[in-house]
Amino acid sequence: MKPTVDEMLQKYSKDKTHANEVKRLALIIFDEASREIYEMPELEKEYLEAAALLHDIGYFIEAKSHNKHSMQMIIKEGLYGFDDRETKIIGCIARYHRGGLPDKESHEIYGSLEKKDRKTVKRLGGILKLADGLCKDDKKHFKNITINYDKKNSIAEFILLPDDINNKPDIKTAIRKRDLFEIGFKCQSVLLFSE
Repeated sequence: MKPTVDEMLQKYSKDKTHANEVKRLALIIFDEASREIYEMPELEKEYLEAAALLHDIGYFIEAKSHNKHSMQMIIKEGLYGFDDRETKIIGCIARYHRGGLPDKESHEIYGSLEKKDRKTVKRLGGILKLADGLCKDDKKHFKNITINYDKKNSIAEFILLPDDINNKPDIKTAIRKRDLFEIGFKCQSVLLFSE
């Protein structure tokens, strides 16, 4: 019997608070990107939610390359409610929350996906990578995130509303981690604090 996402999280996660906060931010970004940039189906939101919760389970094996371990664990154990193809997609989304960008030539599992599924991995992996970059520790730093999209110039402007307007969190990691989002949505991005 395949485990549920929650069972995998309970068994392998060392930091459930971080996993849940990354999930919260990723789903906010998903809704905004789906409304402003590119409409995505609800099923993809389920993929993103699963990947967000499980993105760090690879720490159970080791910190080094934990993203790759997360992918391998998800695929090896399978996930209740998802078929093998969907589980590979979820595993790849989790893998690309850090490290190198997807490469169909050198990354065997990603390369084995159909073109449309690779596009899904890039978009959802980009959202997860950005959400993870915004979640530096266990604390909740952002009340909300909105996106203003300039379609003519393909620029996504992320407006970050911090929990404490007088104590803005460091977003350098998120700025570094927006590359896959830009590739997945074919746009440039800017991260700004709400006024």
